[in-house]
Amino acid sequence: MSHSSVLRMSAAALVLGAASMAWGQSPKPGLSPGQAVAEAKAVVDLAIRCGGEPRVDAGPPAVSGRNIALVIEDLRNGGVLAASLGLREAAAVIGWNVKVFDLGGIVAKRDKVMQDVMAFGPDGIALMGGLTLEGSATKGYGPYDLTPFERRGIVLVSWHANPWPGPIAGTPVRTNVTSDPLLVARMAASKAILESGGRAGVVIFTDSKLQMAMTKSNAMAEVIRACKDCQVLEMMDIGMEETGARMAGVTAELLKRHGKRWTHALAPNDIYFDHMVPTLITAQQAADGVRLISGGDGSSSAFLRIAAKSFQTATAADPLNQQGWQTIDELNRLFARVATSGFVGPPRLVTADNIACGGEQRTLYDPGNGYRDAYRRIWKR
Repeated sequence: MSHSSVLRMSAAALVLGAASMAWGQSPKPGLSPGQAVAEAKAVVDLAIRCGGEPRVDAGPPAVSGRNIALVIEDLRNGGVLAASLGLREAAAVIGWNVKVFDLGGIVAKRDKVMQDVMAFGPDGIALMGGLTLEGSATKGYGPYDLTPFERRGIVLVSWHANPWPGPIAGTPVRTNVTSDPLLVARMAASKAILESGGRAGVVIFTDSKLQMAMTKSNAMAEVIRACKDCQVLEMMDIGMEETGARMAGVTAELLKRHGKRWTHALAPNDIYFDHMVPTLITAQQAADGVRLISGGDGSSSAFLRIAAKSFQTATAADPLNQQGWQTIDELNRLFARVATSGFVGPPRLVTADNIACGGEQRTLYDPGNGYRDAYRRIWKR
């Protein structure tokens, strides 16, 4: 099946797709404030556009009677939660049973959880997040060996388990559902440059044990450093599972260390900001003080902060619910012995100005492109 036969693209989506190719390239270094702002505005203007989102429109009908193990890195992560809800919504439509296995962000639980998955005996596994594949070198855990599942003929797909869409090399994971991480990073960093007039002072948060987080954060830093009068003040390595315990103290220290030089915080996930805002309020930061911009995933808490204009000004939001449906569709293709779709849904840079565009939910980027009905037609459900 050709790629063109799968996607329904409007003119706006084609423009966005073409732009994503350019956005993935390294920015030119040494841009003056005026040049940096002009380039950032071009990126942001495309990133905030509403409408014309692509969808999958062809594929095999539903294969019935499948049991799916949903292995989740951490349900406390708003992006993971939203995508998992989309997956379960789709599974109910296609008529499959889903059992959830949540690691709770604890790498040490991984082996026990995967033993429980094997005992469940699923037909397919959907991995959400990177812990089961990447492990944690700092805690003595390597990547989990998924070959026992492959030997039993269990089909494996993933969501955000790797920075890149498509099959994950060196593993039996047949496809990984995600957006382009370089596009997401360029959106977020460009918004910071635009808001600061080309003079951003940025702290970038990351999680070094997750390749997805590092890919986004390093790309954000590259964009900021290409702006001559911008500065990456610090790169802060804080595990996502540690944000609740550490972010308040870290935020207070950063305010003391950098003062007014600190204009923006960037992160690969909104969860970092869930625990920053109370400290910013306690420090009597004005709402236009340190501004928060996330390079994914577009959680409900981020949408609420953006709508209230409470520190967070943008999130580069993945179509999380749609990605959950896509994950089920990719499993169905594999059960039907059909190639995976190759579809990559573009993110949107959500701001206070476009948070309700197209009549969509105010707490989730959920494209109004009719993807639910399209999948029902494909599956004949």
